[in-house]
Amino acid sequence: MNQGLITSLITIAITQIVKPPLSRMKTGKWDWGTALDAGGMPSSHSAGVTSLATYLALKKGTNSAEFALCSIFSIIIMYDAMGIRKHTGEIAAEVNAHDKQIQELATENSNLNLQEQSKPLEISLGHQPSEVLGGLILGILAGSISYFITRKQSQ
Repeated sequence: MNQGLITSLITIAITQIVKPPLSRMKTGKWDWGTALDAGGMPSSHSAGVTSLATYLALKKGTNSAEFALCSIFSIIIMYDAMGIRKHTGEIAAEVNAHDKQIQELATENSNLNLQEQSKPLEISLGHQPSEVLGGLILGILAGSISYFITRKQSQ
């Protein structure tokens, strides 16, 4: 049984499950769709990779190749979640706004024959730094708990 993989997958699932209650605390409304969103608080990307890195650090040591590899990939994933994916979401929001404006203009001018966009682009793709930090903290906790539970069971 690969406890590191299980730790990471369970952490991602838990992170997705806590998104609707956290969203409700922020907005006052239940939005169960946030459980399936790629963005939001906390970052499941950050939590998943950090839980694995933490588990490996405790099990194999910080000098191990496994920890080094996982740490580098974790940094890349968290940077990507905050940077490139966040900017992609911002661009999608702009495209959606422009599409709406174009549709309004086409409605006003009957000479224009425009094909409507089937659905708006997804804008919740990336994370704010606080969301990545939330995932990082959750990941450290989950990786530590997993390590100490499995260590206790193997004794």
